[in-house]
Amino acid sequence: MKNLSFALGTAYTALLAFAIVCVDQLLKGFMPIGAEQGFTYISFIAWATYFFSGCTLKGGIKAAIAYVLGISLSIVIILLAGVFSSLGFFAVPLAVFFIAALALCFEKIPWMDLVPALFIASGCYFGIMNYVPEATFGTAALVEIVYGFIGLIFGWITVTGKNIIFKAFEKKQ
Repeated sequence: MKNLSFALGTAYTALLAFAIVCVDQLLKGFMPIGAEQGFTYISFIAWATYFFSGCTLKGGIKAAIAYVLGISLSIVIILLAGVFSSLGFFAVPLAVFFIAALALCFEKIPWMDLVPALFIASGCYFGIMNYVPEATFGTAALVEIVYGFIGLIFGWITVTGKNIIFKAFEKKQ
């Protein structure tokens, strides 16, 4: 039965991957930016983030908080780089230095201590800001929150569904 539950769990997860792409195709036209390309990649990254957050509801909530923090700190980096603009080449690196140091301090704060997820969210945010025409602080944040939370929810759905499948097909004999 273990091979059967593994095969069903694999098929179930593949079906969820199919669904997440369908959700993007249905949703992207309603987003304020990026309607041409969509943002499936953000959902897939957030989905994986759920897994390294511990595959628990608490871990998923911590990842969601980290996503909001990562987006917020990314905006601060951009604004601070503007303040440092007279430094030329060093404006952005210096802004990143200060905010990364602050971000690492969240490791000591319960519910905000999933720092890797914060950096992942920040990377996705900078991707949107740098590569999606007409992105603004608000539109990039909205898109990333929507798609990031979709991915985190799909992570929870994956774990919950696979646990049900495994329990159903791996009963004690």
